[in-house]
Amino acid sequence: MKTIHLTKTDFLSKVANYEANPTEWKYLGDKPAIIDFYASWCGPCKMIAPILEELAAEYGDSLYIYKIDTEAEQELAAAFDIRSIPTLLFVPMEGAPQMAQGAMSKSMFKEAIESVLLKK
Repeated sequence: MKTIHLTKTDFLSKVANYEANPTEWKYLGDKPAIIDFYASWCGPCKMIAPILEELAAEYGDSLYIYKIDTEAEQELAAAFDIRSIPTLLFVPMEGAPQMAQGAMSKSMFKEAIESVLLKK
């Protein structure tokens, strides 16, 4: 599986409809997800892009890896109060998502996937 680019419409139908549920997080997906808020001009975003592609190939059956271009989807970025990029949202099947800012190594991603998303 590859990373999946999301628009606001995609986000509302696949991840969470924050317009219908503004005060409560309700994940709509059928497996955990990582959401990468990025911009094409961002150096650290470019550094983690190939790592996310590798992880999508490795964990494709277990989780989704979504990408949201903060330049094209400014309303989504504002809804999540994204102030620096990359910002990563780790979305487990149950419970609140966890946010991390800045570039991460592949081993750090794998640790977060195992502990936060797959709960191993």
